Amino acid sequence: MEDNEVLLTAVSEKLQYMGRALRNPHQFSIHRGGCYCVIGENGCGKTTLGKILEKGWNICTNVIHGDKRNLTIRNIEFSDIHSFTGCDTTYYQQRFESTQNDDIPTVAEIIGDSISQERLNELCRRLSLHDIMHKRINFLSSGELRKFLIINLFSDTPDILIIDNPYIGLDSQSRGLLNEMLKAITNTGTAVILLLCNPSDIPEFCDYILPLRNMEIGMLKKRDEYDDDFLNSLFPTKGNSDKFPIVSHHENIDYHTAIELRNCNVVYGNTVILRNVSWTVKAGEKWALLGANGSGKSTLLSLVNADNPQGYCNDITLFDHRRGSGESIWDIKRRIGYISPEMHLYFNATTDVLNVVATGFFDNIGCYRLPNDEQKSVAMQWLKAFGIEHLAMRRFPTLSSGEQRLVLIARTLIKNAPLLILDEPLHGLDMTNKALIANAIERIASIPGTSLIYVTHYAHEIPPCVNNIKRLLNES
Repeated sequence: MEDNEVLLTAVSEKLQYMGRALRNPHQFSIHRGGCYCVIGENGCGKTTLGKILEKGWNICTNVIHGDKRNLTIRNIEFSDIHSFTGCDTTYYQQRFESTQNDDIPTVAEIIGDSISQERLNELCRRLSLHDIMHKRINFLSSGELRKFLIINLFSDTPDILIIDNPYIGLDSQSRGLLNEMLKAITNTGTAVILLLCNPSDIPEFCDYILPLRNMEIGMLKKRDEYDDDFLNSLFPTKGNSDKFPIVSHHENIDYHTAIELRNCNVVYGNTVILRNVSWTVKAGEKWALLGANGSGKSTLLSLVNADNPQGYCNDITLFDHRRGSGESIWDIKRRIGYISPEMHLYFNATTDVLNVVATGFFDNIGCYRLPNDEQKSVAMQWLKAFGIEHLAMRRFPTLSSGEQRLVLIARTLIKNAPLLILDEPLHGLDMTNKALIANAIERIASIPGTSLIYVTHYAHEIPPCVNNIKRLLNES
C-alpha cells in the first residue's frame, strides 16, 4: 500500500553523517506505506544513508523536510547485539561459557512488556522460533538473533522502518516469512526502506528503487523503470583473483582425520543445543554443514574450533588427537582458519584494517598482538587482491558491514590453514564480491590436504569442490 502523504524529502545536494558524505543531485521523497529498495555495492553509502534518514536531519548542512518531531523512524543493522542489549562481551569464547554470561539478559527480560503475549506468540510462530524466551541473548544463534531483532522491530508500527541487509543469515523459510511481514506492515501505513547489496534480494512488493554508486544517490524511480541490466551495472568487477597470495602446498599434514565427533551433546541448563551428533571429516575432505536457524551449526563449530568448554566432556578427536589428552587449544587453532557471522564484534575501534588482516597469522580472535612488517606486507597483498587496499588505514568499525566481511575473509585466508571453517562467509557481500570470494575459496580448497567446512543457507553458494553434506535438525 502507498498513499500520497510525504513523510520526508531529502533536499540538500550533500547529505553527511559522521565524516561520510553522500552526493544527492536529485531530491527524493518517502511516502507513507511505500516499499523502497536502496541498492548498491558494498561501501557505496547505503548504511550511511540509513543513519542519515534516522538521525542525521540536523547534522552539518543536511536539509531534510518533514515533521521529524512527530515521525517515528526505526533503523536496524543487525550488526551489533551489544548496543541492542546494553551488554558487552570481551572475547569470542565467552559466548560459549555459561558461567561467564550470568549478567547477559534473557530474551524474555529484554522484551519485557513492550509487546503483548498474543502478538509475541504470533510472531514467534510465524518466524518458527521455539523455546527461546529463557535463553540468554548471547546464546542465540546468528539466525535466531536476527529473528529476535525482527520481532522487536514488529512490536510496534513506526512511520518509517529501515532495515540494512534484512535477509542475510536467514534460512529460506524465514526469508519468505519476513517478506510477508514486511508487506503486511506497509499495508498498515509504515514506509519500509530496505538497504540491499544484491538485485536478487529485491522483493516482489517493492514499489521504488533508489540506486547508489560511489557515494552518490541516483534518481528514485518505480521498480519497473529500472531493468536488470541497469541494476547489474551498479556492481562493477573488483579485485583480481590472479593476485591471491596463495601458498600452493601445506607442510606437515601429519594426520588422517581432521575431525571426529562421537555422540556429542551440548546442553545449557534445560536447553539442548546438540544431541548425539557424530561426524567424521578426513584430511582433505570438503563438507557443507547445513541446517535451519537454531539447529546448532555454530555451536558444533565451536567444539571443533576449541572455543566451547563442553568439548572436554564429549568424545572429540581433532587432528588425530583426543580432546583432553594433553593438547592445548592453540595446538588446535594453529591448524584452523575460521570465520563466523559475529566475528566483527571482537575488533576494537582503534584497530586499522591492515592490522586486522595481519592478525590472521595468530590463533586468537581480536587484536592482542602486533604483526610484524612481513605479516603486514602479506596482508596488503590480500587487500589488493580483494580490491580494498584503499581501506588499509581506515579504522575497522568505520567500514560498512560488507567491507568488514571482506577484511575478515582476508584475515581467515591469509593463514593458509589446512582446515578452513567458513560459517556463512559470503554474509552481506554484493554479487561481484561474492564471485570474487567464491573464486578465492575454491582455489584455496583445491590445495592438496586442505579440508573445508562450509556453512550457508543458500544452496547455490556451496563451492563446487564440496562433495559431502552434514545436515543438522532443530532439537525443538
